[in-house]
Order: sequence, then structure tokens, then C-alpha cells
Amino acid sequence: MRKTVFLAIILLAFLLLSCKQNKHVFANFTGFAQGSTYSIVYDNSKNIEPGELRLKVDKILNDFDFSLSLYNDSSILSRINCNEDALPDSFFIDVFRKSVIITEMTGGAFDVTVGPLVKAWGFGPDAHKSFTESNRDSLMKLVGMSKVSLVNGKLIKSDPHMCLDFNAIAQGYSVDVICRFFDGLGIKNYLVEIGGEVRAKGTKAGNLWRIGIDKPEDNNNTPGQSLQAIIKISDKALATSGNYRKFYIEDGVKYSHEIDPKTGHPVKNTLLSASIIANDCTTADGIATACMVFGKDKTIEFLETHPEFEAYLVYSDQNGNFITWASEKLKSDISGSESNR
Repeated sequence: MRKTVFLAIILLAFLLLSCKQNKHVFANFTGFAQGSTYSIVYDNSKNIEPGELRLKVDKILNDFDFSLSLYNDSSILSRINCNEDALPDSFFIDVFRKSVIITEMTGGAFDVTVGPLVKAWGFGPDAHKSFTESNRDSLMKLVGMSKVSLVNGKLIKSDPHMCLDFNAIAQGYSVDVICRFFDGLGIKNYLVEIGGEVRAKGTKAGNLWRIGIDKPEDNNNTPGQSLQAIIKISDKALATSGNYRKFYIEDGVKYSHEIDPKTGHPVKNTLLSASIIANDCTTADGIATACMVFGKDKTIEFLETHPEFEAYLVYSDQNGNFITWASEKLKSDISGSESNR
């Protein structure tokens, strides 16, 4: 009897120890990147020191900036835009190819060759507004993905004045780059957020990851400070594009940084923000940008033909009230807002 009791105690102790060993312990760290912040939460069952991981993540993001940042004069992108003899690296080639795919998918609503227009409208590094209707045609000649190509590992531009601007996709791509790093470490559950763009894998203690969608109010510049809704995701990426952070007002007119590649003008429609859920954050980021160009109605039409994406839209009615719309599959995973009002 005593032996049976002793064995039962040993078995119970073993089970408790196993549960303790298998219990998921989550760690997190934050940092600065791309003129914004980043935040990472991960399952630390492998006992990887957060400080050690942060150093490696910062190194990757620093290398990323030296490839794709417009704000770094020494980056590969900046040098190519200035027609220096710089060869694209793997980051540049990958994001360029993804940009071509998204441009074709959106019928040109997303286009990274809008660089000259973005600068002419006063956005980007060292930019001041120089756009006029008289120089619009000359600027439009510098826009179009068909006018640039990668040939033998080198970017070929039909006009040396063409400039690429990856800002509408680079942040989402950087999220995917960090996620690949975490996958390589064998981490099964994590959330990576950079500048508001997010990708999540697995769950957190068995629960879906909860992602806040910022209220699209002018000058709501701190992610998570004022939320419109909360969306639950797993093994997906979510990116939001909106006109409420990067804009200026001149003579009572609001000019957004979202430029329509087909008109050459900043976007003007009732869509305030578009949050897109996709398998990867690069695609989600690019599609969200295209949706801002589309406007609400055309975005909904686009989504009907692309069921691989889910979306949460915030737009304004004629009285300036916020109205929301969500794709059907997403509705059950949204809280804190009204959908399809």
C-alpha cells in the first residue's frame, strides 16, 4: 500500500513538473525602427534572453534601413534613386518583386514609382511642395511600374529622373523579415509589430492574438492610444493605411500622403482607414494602400473578387460621423465597434 502511495506521489510530482516545463512563458521587448517603434511578444519556452533577441532584431532592422530607407542617404534605394552605381540586395529585390505583383493585382492603384509625385506634394525626406498643374504631366511621365525592371540583378529605369518609394510597403515587409528570423529560431508563437503593422503566429496561451485598430482621427499619432476596434488573429498579418497621420492643411484644404498614381493628386474620398488581413504583412500593407486609393465602394468591390483578404474599413458619412464596414468572415473576430452600419 505504501509503495503504491509512494509511486502515486512520484507520478503526480512528475506530471506537475512536466506541466511546469511545458507551460508557455511569454517574453517581450520593444525598440525603435524606421522613425517609429516596434514591439515583439514571443513564446520563450526555449529560454532565449529578450535582450539577446533585441540586439539581433535591431541589427536586422538596421541592415533593412541601409537597403530600403528613403531617409538614409547611404541606403541602396537612395543611391539607386540618385542613379549611383548601386546593386539591389536581397531585401530590395524581394520587395520590388512583391510590389510588381501587388501593382498588377490592384490595377495600378499601388505603385512604388510615385516617388516624384510624393516629393512634389511635400512628403518624404527634405521635401517641399512643388506640385503645380503645369508640371503634373512631366511628373506623370515618371510614374508606372512598366517603366522599371530588374535585369541581371540591376534596376533599369526608362528615365533617370524616376524614383522609387517603398514607404507604402516597406514597413509591412520588415515585419515579415523579422518573422522569418523568429521562424528560423523555431519559435512557434509570437507577435511582431512595427509601426502599427502586425503579424502573429500561433496563439498566446491558447488565445488568439488581439490587435488594436486605431481610431482614424487627425493627429492620432500614438498607436494604441485611441482604438476604434480590436481584431483577433492567428497565423495572419494585419496592416492599416489611413489619411490621419501624414497630411498637411493648406488654405483650408487637407492634403494626404496617399497619392493616386493615376491622377497624380492626393487621394480624396470618404475612406479614412483600411485594415487588411493577409497571409503576409508585405501584401497586407500594399493592399491597404491601394484601398485608400480605391475609396470605400471600389475597395468592397475589389475584396469581393479577392476572398483571400479580409478587411475592416472606417469611413465618414456626409455629417462626418465614423462608419465601419467589415468583411463577413471577420465580423466574429471584431470587438469594440459596430460593423456594416
